[in-house]
Amino acid sequence: MTNTKSIGQLLSRGILSENPIFKLALSMCPAVGISTTVMNGVMLGVAVFFVQVFSSVTISLFKDQIHPRIRIPTYTLTIATWVTVIDLVLAAYMPGAYAKMGIFVKLIVAFAIITMRLEMFACKENVKDSFWDGVGMGLGFLVGMVVIGFVRELLGSGTILGYDVLGFKPLLFFILPCAGFFVVGLMMAFFNWIEVFYKQKRGVRS
Repeated sequence: MTNTKSIGQLLSRGILSENPIFKLALSMCPAVGISTTVMNGVMLGVAVFFVQVFSSVTISLFKDQIHPRIRIPTYTLTIATWVTVIDLVLAAYMPGAYAKMGIFVKLIVAFAIITMRLEMFACKENVKDSFWDGVGMGLGFLVGMVVIGFVRELLGSGTILGYDVLGFKPLLFFILPCAGFFVVGLMMAFFNWIEVFYKQKRGVRS
């Protein structure tokens, strides 16, 4: 299979048109569970980014040696290997952040977005395209986590990155787990509106 998309298209697809959280609604557990602050979103987003990129490159490198009947277990083992690496790195160099999000790092093994990209793209394309597809999807997840964390931290705690910017706590509801679904729903609606607006604008121009 030959990829026909440019690097820019691969990147924009993961961030906008196929954003893992706001468009595909995949890997929602961390989006609603840990994204109560910007920093939490950044930390988990970066961890998923590296696992996505490294897993995509690994599967692309060895795709010809993977038997079709064992491809899913192979994906899982590959993801688990890179999750273990990231988990150990965070535990060693960022113990404070790791203490808050350790369980969610381990859950990356079961994130549907990573397995889906390995099955739909990395196992069919070359290493270069798989790398950029992984970067795009990883950035899309990172952007989604940061946006959700920004909204929930600002509206729930009145802070950004721990700094008090409002001087009070507007709505404590936003730091509760159920608020994660509420914020994700609003962001999904916003992304859909942007897509519809963009398509309408292109239609007018054409």
